Amino acid sequence: MELNNENKHTVFDFRGTNKTLIWNTGDFLNITVDKVPYQLSRNELIFLTEFHKIDDIGIDTARMVRFNKSFFCMIDQDNQVGSKGLLFYGATHIQIVKVDITVIEDFEASWKVFYNEMQQKDILQKEMLETMLKRMLILSVRILRKSTYLHQLEKSQVDIIREFNFLVENHFHKHHDVAFYASKLNKSPKTLSNLFSNTFNRSPLSIIHDRIMIHARRQINYTSLSIKEIAHQLGYKDIQTFSRFFRNREGISPAQYRKKGALS
Repeated sequence: MELNNENKHTVFDFRGTNKTLIWNTGDFLNITVDKVPYQLSRNELIFLTEFHKIDDIGIDTARMVRFNKSFFCMIDQDNQVGSKGLLFYGATHIQIVKVDITVIEDFEASWKVFYNEMQQKDILQKEMLETMLKRMLILSVRILRKSTYLHQLEKSQVDIIREFNFLVENHFHKHHDVAFYASKLNKSPKTLSNLFSNTFNRSPLSIIHDRIMIHARRQINYTSLSIKEIAHQLGYKDIQTFSRFFRNREGISPAQYRKKGALS
């Protein structure tokens, strides 16, 4: 849908399995997600999943596509697109993609067909909408590959990174060790460590820890769960171990972080 200052409230109508693509077509777009502010320039796209909470948004004009897994399933269909673990479910950060002038016409054409097709009511509507969604996602993945470290990697290496990110997104609550994810990928922990060290200059363990922290901050900020309950939810057997982990990453205890958030 086309967004403006009058109908921007629709971005908050978020369902449990929704994925969201917001394309800034105006002079500015300021969005706060999980208490972190993002500023998008013209023709930048931001990709959000059901695990993100939009706190606030300020826009001039924008476009939004929102879909659920019954329309396009990341597990069953994403091999055609390659967005899982890159655009969506990136494990540690929200992905923002800049559409440059060389492909803006492709995006505009895709959007025009997508928008017009939304007005149609026939048996082929879903197929056409799905085709246009895939096209926009493929174009975004191509931009991401060309503009980042990904263009230096072999396809098999990119696939490992994508699958690792997706696995972390689904299992970080219970599994904090690299060995679990390595076994799921049929790789050794050393292979994963070498790939991530060479590509990101960081370890896969730090990515797992970052994802745990994202969830921990979110639960502290937005729920009334006790610190003990949050620790248990994240797979920690005792509050002391979780609090020590949180303090080492954040610099303050979970209780202090909650108090700080309440005062801000």
